[in-house]
Amino acid sequence: MTDKMTNQNCAQEAGAEPLTLTPIACVHSPFAEKFAIPRQPGLANAAKGEIIFEKGFDNPDMVRGLSQFSHLWLVFVFHGTQAQGWKPLIRPPRLGGNEKIGVLASRSTFRPNPIGMSVVKLEQVLPATKQTPLKLIVSGLDLLDQTPILDIKPYVPYSDAIVDAKAGYAQTEPSRQKQVSFTEHALTQLGQYHKNHPELKTLIEQVLCQDPRPAYKQGKIDEKHYGMQLYQLNISWHMTGLEDILVTEITPITNS
Repeated sequence: MTDKMTNQNCAQEAGAEPLTLTPIACVHSPFAEKFAIPRQPGLANAAKGEIIFEKGFDNPDMVRGLSQFSHLWLVFVFHGTQAQGWKPLIRPPRLGGNEKIGVLASRSTFRPNPIGMSVVKLEQVLPATKQTPLKLIVSGLDLLDQTPILDIKPYVPYSDAIVDAKAGYAQTEPSRQKQVSFTEHALTQLGQYHKNHPELKTLIEQVLCQDPRPAYKQGKIDEKHYGMQLYQLNISWHMTGLEDILVTEITPITNS
C-alpha cells in the first residue's frame, strides 16, 4: 500500500493548523554580539543573565516548583541570524571550518526554522514586585542579549543525560585552551567595573580561553587586534603567540 501523502501537504492532510509561536520571555545576557558567545552552553559558567517574563506570561503559577530543579532547557529563537536564512550544508568550527556537513547534523544558528535549545543552571527564581517583573537568574548562558524564549522545561538528569551517547565529531569538549593574561592597564580598568560586574574578569577568561576567532585562524600567527562586547563594555585583545591572548583595554561603549 502506497502512502499518497507528500511532504508538501502532510500538515494539511493531517488537519494541522498553521503554527504561531509567541515568546514568553526575553533573555538579558552579557553577550551583546554573536562573536563572543561560547559555542555551547556551560562552557562559561561566569556568564550570568536574567530571563524576564513577558506580560501575559508573568503569572507566578507558571514557575511553581521550578526551583526544585538545578538546570533548565531553554527553547529560543536565533533572532540575531534569522534574517540571513539558511543553507543545507555548513562548515562546523569543530572540523576546522573546512569540511561541510548537513545543517541538521550541526548546532548551526542558520537553520530552516531558527529555533535553538540550551541548558542553563537555574540560580534563583525572583517573583514579580511592583517595580520588577517575574524573572529567573541563570548561569552558563550561551545566548545573545534580547533572545526571545519560546519555552522553558526542567532538565531531568535520568533521561536527559545519556552517558553512553555518541556525538560524532563533537564527542569531547574542545581541548585547545588559550592562556589569557591582562595588562596592568586592563586590570586597573577591571577594578572600575567590579561593583556592577564582579565576575567580569572570570567571564573574559572563560570566553577568550576557548578562542572565539574563526576556525581558519586556529594554529596560525595572528597579528590582528580584536574587540568583543560584554555588557556595555568593549574588551580589546590580541594574540601574543599561538596559544596566548593578552587583554589590553576595557572601555565603556557609548551610544553616539
